Amino acid sequence: MGPFSDPFLEPGVLVRHPTQEDWGLGQVQSVAGRKVTVNFEHAGKQVIDASVVRLVFVGDDPRAS
Repeated sequence: MGPFSDPFLEPGVLVRHPTQEDWGLGQVQSVAGRKVTVNFEHAGKQVIDASVVRLVFVGDDPRAS
């Protein structure tokens, strides 16, 4: 695991893009290092660089303590 990996980003997790709200709800399809493939309801599959974009969890954010 590199410094950009987020242990909570895994297939099946529901997320939103922090700046592309019109993409709608997204479901993580796969995670390869910092490249996260997300299938968004209005934008289809997008590959997100997790070191650049901090995806927003839908529901309780598991990172919050």
